[in-house]
Amino acid sequence: MKISKSISKAGFILSVFLIPAFISSHALADKNAPLAALGAVPVPADNKQSAAKVELGKLLFFDPRIGGDASVSCADCHSPKQGWGFNDPLSRGYPGVIHWRNSQTVINSAYLGKLFWAGSAKSLEAQAPSAALGAISGNGERDMIEARLAFIPDYVKRFRNVFGDRWPRVNNVWKAIAAFERTLIHDNTPFDKYMRGDKKALSAEQVRGLKLFQGKANCIECHNGPLLTDQKYYNLGVPTAEEWQTNGMAQITFRYEQYAKGVTEEMYRTVNEDAGLYYRTKQKRDKGKFRTPPLRYTAYTAPFMHNGSFFDFDEIVEFYNEGGGKNDFSANKTKLLKPLKLSDQEKEDLVAFLESLSGPEIKMVTPKLSPYAPLD
Repeated sequence: MKISKSISKAGFILSVFLIPAFISSHALADKNAPLAALGAVPVPADNKQSAAKVELGKLLFFDPRIGGDASVSCADCHSPKQGWGFNDPLSRGYPGVIHWRNSQTVINSAYLGKLFWAGSAKSLEAQAPSAALGAISGNGERDMIEARLAFIPDYVKRFRNVFGDRWPRVNNVWKAIAAFERTLIHDNTPFDKYMRGDKKALSAEQVRGLKLFQGKANCIECHNGPLLTDQKYYNLGVPTAEEWQTNGMAQITFRYEQYAKGVTEEMYRTVNEDAGLYYRTKQKRDKGKFRTPPLRYTAYTAPFMHNGSFFDFDEIVEFYNEGGGKNDFSANKTKLLKPLKLSDQEKEDLVAFLESLSGPEIKMVTPKLSPYAPLD
């Protein structure tokens, strides 16, 4: 077949510029990032850190007045006493409802480029309003939040000093909370010390577990890099949350989410499983996929998985040892999972390594919040 000179020239350009770029990007995506200690915290250029901004964000994080009925704060679903998450399978919700997913810890969330289980927020600044204004979480309204804060003289003064606001602006609420969350860093674990050169930081059992993690157990396929997550999406066959099967209110929440996220009528009526990434992409291949969670600080954040199906490391290791599970979307289950055939000792070693990813618990006393006062 003869090819015209113009088409041939176009093909040459594609081969020189586009195809190498395509191959390069996919090669980088497929290559497991090496395990490492955490580095510097990334800070966006449009929301620089300052002590005053962090302190303001801390107050707002614990303040329920940025929620709908002034009863739910960020700290209610991300409690310092519960691993900066919520230690029930499903997170608490706005009064009168039940949430539909497990609440993830905010510890080290500053490093993530995909937040929430389906990666719907790309930054802490974007995550905060999704939680504070979401109907089943904070259920707040922007104008009401600004009005409330305007009646709190301490906030008026702080927002003016930090942002130059004449009165507190809601978009700066999110920036302040994000600045505070960027200080919640957990990088002094036995694992970090080991990766920085202290070979005595891990026990012999934990070192064996690390080798299993990188080898026979192949955890590193998805849990790689300094944060121990590739931030990709997988269907693992995680079983349906028990609470979804026994709690009527949880089912109501699920039906609401199905409707709000625009599923087909057939799916609304027949599916009883969280479709995860599908809600964002509407691609059948994404049903049941969720973002790989980081493994740091997990000693304090059980239960695990998007619906809190597993309550300790032993259950998690056994789940993977069996090659994952089954659910309504198992047709999409990742081919990466297969039975590992770990011995009892190997399971114990792997659990010991997972424990090394958590150091001292990060504790914090709830700050005293300033009262309302009449406008001047």
